[in-house]
Amino acid sequence: MERDFIFPPPDSANPDGIVCMGGDLSPRMLLSAYRQGIFPWYGENEPILWFSPDPRFVVLPDTLHISETSKKLLRKKPFDLSIDMDFPSVIKNCATIPRPGQAGTWIVPDMVEAYCRLHELGYAHSIEAWKDGRLTGGLYGVSLGNAFFGESMFSQESGASRFAFLSFARLLFDEGFAFIDSQVHTDYVAGMGGICISRSQYLARLDEALGCPNRVGFWTDSFGKRLSCKPSPAYKNL
Repeated sequence: MERDFIFPPPDSANPDGIVCMGGDLSPRMLLSAYRQGIFPWYGENEPILWFSPDPRFVVLPDTLHISETSKKLLRKKPFDLSIDMDFPSVIKNCATIPRPGQAGTWIVPDMVEAYCRLHELGYAHSIEAWKDGRLTGGLYGVSLGNAFFGESMFSQESGASRFAFLSFARLLFDEGFAFIDSQVHTDYVAGMGGICISRSQYLARLDEALGCPNRVGFWTDSFGKRLSCKPSPAYKNL
């Protein structure tokens, strides 16, 4: 097994949370970064920037919030769900779907390629929301130990990403995951239970979570069977 690439300490980050720049997006470097509480975040025509913000934004099992409106959405089950059925489409939609107040994307082509490679190796996962056989929302992230590092989500129909996120979060926490890392504050995730914790608290939780075995491989059959909705026949042959 390859040894981790050693990054500068997270607490050496500048006020913007930048730890260092450069390197590459190889599986070894990406996984090394996540294990050290660091992640890549940069734009087109910029060098690779590695971040460890303080505070860190996470969803914990006891902070997950399901509003009355979301409870009705989950009961109604307007979407079919799957796991790891179409990772490339999820990340490409996350990269291209416009968001209010956001110009461009940090999910540049090199990032898409790198995370698809992590998915092929069994470390990156997607959850898809479908309606009438059409992909309408989803999210993706990286799993190590009992930590899930959420990267991005998208929605092409009202409620699709919320339905996917809340369904997936409940599944992860039922499976013993310690937290979902959302990295930096967003009002959207805050409404579903995201809270800010200090970098030192985050690193302590991360260290404990990494003491658990990695769940490497496609989650379609293992976790997918525990979703509240059955996959649509339209994509069973993808």
